[in-house]
Amino acid sequence: MSDSLERLYQAVMAAKDLDPSVSRTARLFQRGPDKMAKKLAEEAIEVVIDAVNGKTDAVVRESADLLYNLTVLWASAGVRPEDVWREMERRENLLGIAEKMPKSPVKVPPPRLSRRPIVALEGRALRKRH
Repeated sequence: MSDSLERLYQAVMAAKDLDPSVSRTARLFQRGPDKMAKKLAEEAIEVVIDAVNGKTDAVVRESADLLYNLTVLWASAGVRPEDVWREMERRENLLGIAEKMPKSPVKVPPPRLSRRPIVALEGRALRKRH
């Protein structure tokens, strides 16, 4: 997977200075990090909606869009895929690969409360805006 992301990153870097009228990547770079962040957020929401609605094929397609837009934002921010992999390895060494780093050094367990259902996700089909 890291080879695929590296190739995608290289393609983004090669396209960023092309003519924005023919290159979506160049257009995103021209519009700046705010537009890049908005596109990334839109794609993430589409992945979530399709996953909740059980649309596996759509999750795959939207995930590809999400990775593309994430890579564009990385390139804009001066982040390379290997920077992210290095951080993933550091976390794996500390916590295991599937764990997220805690937000603070001291982790206080939350009080035991009964879990309420997430109403927006139960019993409803979510729809994407186009």
